[in-house]
Amino acid sequence: MNSPTLFTVDKQINSYWQATPLAIVLLSFLVIPMIVIVTVSFWDYNEFSIIPDFIFENYEFLLTSKVTWLAYLQTFKYAFLTWAITLLIGFFVSYYLAFHIKSNGMQTVLFLICTVPFLTSNIIRMISWIPLLGRNGLINTGLTSADIISSPIEWLLYSDFAIVLAYVHLYTMFMVVPIFNSMMRIDRSQIEAAIDAGATPFRILVDIIIPLCKSGITIGSIFIFTLVMGDFITVKVMGGGIKANVAVLIYNEISLLQYPAAAASAVILLISVIMMLIMLFRLVDIRKEV
Repeated sequence: MNSPTLFTVDKQINSYWQATPLAIVLLSFLVIPMIVIVTVSFWDYNEFSIIPDFIFENYEFLLTSKVTWLAYLQTFKYAFLTWAITLLIGFFVSYYLAFHIKSNGMQTVLFLICTVPFLTSNIIRMISWIPLLGRNGLINTGLTSADIISSPIEWLLYSDFAIVLAYVHLYTMFMVVPIFNSMMRIDRSQIEAAIDAGATPFRILVDIIIPLCKSGITIGSIFIFTLVMGDFITVKVMGGGIKANVAVLIYNEISLLQYPAAAASAVILLISVIMMLIMLFRLVDIRKEV
């Protein structure tokens, strides 16, 4: 008969073997690349090559450059505007699906309809706005033909408005899904008890539904912030090349073969995102949701 000690040891060994594949994947595709990026960020470079070294000039230039600070300001502006709009849309879409659609089948159908745009490429969905928002696009043509405006509206395309609009279009579902999941877990008896106690719909929303959706809102916020802050193609396409964020600066540095500078920018961006995620994680226990 095996002793309890041997059984415990065997169980621990089996647990390590089960965790080994995931550990190898994380080590190969997360830890090692991050170590390489951090290492390269301290190297020197010139017009022709990168030089293994240990210098702080890349970070010094990055943190003292006015262009960098303006790019971070733009990045956070895009992230917060996108977050606020997607949160508003995502919450009310989820609320309607969870509380006003009684049939589970109809909920599924409407939810699938919301996901239909995601069957196409992000680039295609982004570019589809250009014929609509352009100087000679459908909106300007229609408003001009109706004599509502005398000249085309210039800020509809290649502007901050176009960039945020594209972000909202691309990423709203990342806010809808976790909030809808949280709302479907709410015990309907709590709402019925509040109604019986004379609570108004507004008080039910503020005191019951929103607090119980904190985890879903937090998960959606994590998706939005990480996706927007790491995106560069949307800014390049919808900004017409005249707008920039941190990811665009990194892309430009890579294009110019300035890999150490790009690595330093990537490290600072990663630290910024991690700090933001830490603040979000402190608001709610994510483990209850996942």
